[in-house]
Amino acid sequence: MLALAVFVSGRGSNLRAILESSKLKELVQVKVVVGDKLFCPAFDVAKNFSIPVYSVGNKEGFISFDDLRTIFEKLDINLIVLAGFLKMIPADFIKSFSNRIINIHPALLPSFGGSGMYGMNVHRAVFESSAQVSGASVHFVDESYDTGKIIAQKCVDISDVKSPEEIAERVLPVEHQLLANVIENIALGRVFVDNFRVRVEK
Repeated sequence: MLALAVFVSGRGSNLRAILESSKLKELVQVKVVVGDKLFCPAFDVAKNFSIPVYSVGNKEGFISFDDLRTIFEKLDINLIVLAGFLKMIPADFIKSFSNRIINIHPALLPSFGGSGMYGMNVHRAVFESSAQVSGASVHFVDESYDTGKIIAQKCVDISDVKSPEEIAERVLPVEHQLLANVIENIALGRVFVDNFRVRVEK
């Protein structure tokens, strides 16, 4: 069974989707949830499933990424899932878990990514661009925002939307489905990085 750590910053809808996914119940176990605040609503989701939570950062009451690495090693964490986590992760931590950290992004990368492009900021930029499709992307995490190799994407038609909020409503279910599918494929050993591209075996 794949041991997961899930990083969160907000309400935890993607975390809940992972925990409630019927296809993942026999494949993965979320062993720890990590946030960039002392509290966020996603921590309540974790506690409802009896999952320990940690706050990572440089402030009082937080633990360091070095301490977090030690905890992950003791827990034999196989995969780290960034599910709405908003802070940059240190490069040395990323290197320690090379090709074992994935992120869900609420747009079709490489468009509408980068620093500051999260949540409604993304959907507003998509709306104001007059893009006719949006969607979600899951990618490996590297040392920059949203530039790691893309594992999977799913599109949604937004040609008739009237607001960024409508885009958000259409994209969120796609995020939940896509993230669960990618985690399932990783757990089943179907995801490979070959010749600068990610290959997913069917």
